[in-house]
Amino acid sequence: MRTLILYSSHDGQTRKIAEFIAERLELSNGAGNCEVVDLAAAERCDLPRYDRVLIGASIRYGHFAAELPVFVKRHLRWLDAVPSAFFAVNLTARKAGKRTPQTNAYTRKFLASSPWRPDRCGVFAGALHYPRYGWLDRVMIQLIMRMTGGETDATKDVEYTDWQQVNDFASDFALLTAKTAGI
Repeated sequence: MRTLILYSSHDGQTRKIAEFIAERLELSNGAGNCEVVDLAAAERCDLPRYDRVLIGASIRYGHFAAELPVFVKRHLRWLDAVPSAFFAVNLTARKAGKRTPQTNAYTRKFLASSPWRPDRCGVFAGALHYPRYGWLDRVMIQLIMRMTGGETDATKDVEYTDWQQVNDFASDFALLTAKTAGI
C-alpha cells in the first residue's frame, strides 16, 4: 500500500512525528511504501499513485499553516476518495485533557470549518526548543507558557510528545486500508 504522509512543521516536531509514523508503517506487515513530504511541496506529488494519505500540521500562534486549508480545498475529491487521516501538533496537547480531536480547541475548530472528513484523527503534544528561537519568538512563547502553566526556562528543550500515543495512532492508521466513515 502506497502511503503519502504530508506534514506542515514550523520547528520540526511535526516532521519528526510524521517520520516516526512512516517508520512504524514500514515495519508493519504490508503497510510500507511511505513517502513523507512537506505540505508546501505537495503540489508536486502525483496524488493518484497513493492509496491513502495522512496529513499532520502544527499550530503556531493559534493557527495551522495557510497551506493546509488550501490543499484540502484543492484536493477534497481525492481526500474523500482514499482512506485519510489527520493529526494536529500543539503545545496545548501537553495537558492530558486536551489530546483528543473533541477536547483540543484547534483541532475541533479546524474539523468544524473544513469540508474534509478524515477517517482517523489524532492530537499530539509538540515540543519547546527555546535555544533555537529568535528573541521575539522566545519571549512570546515564554509569555504563553507562563499564562498556561508551562515551561519558561529559555535554556531548555522540552519534548512533550507522548510517543506511545503516536505509536498507537500509527498502528490504528496502518489498519486503514479501505475507505471508511467516521473519525
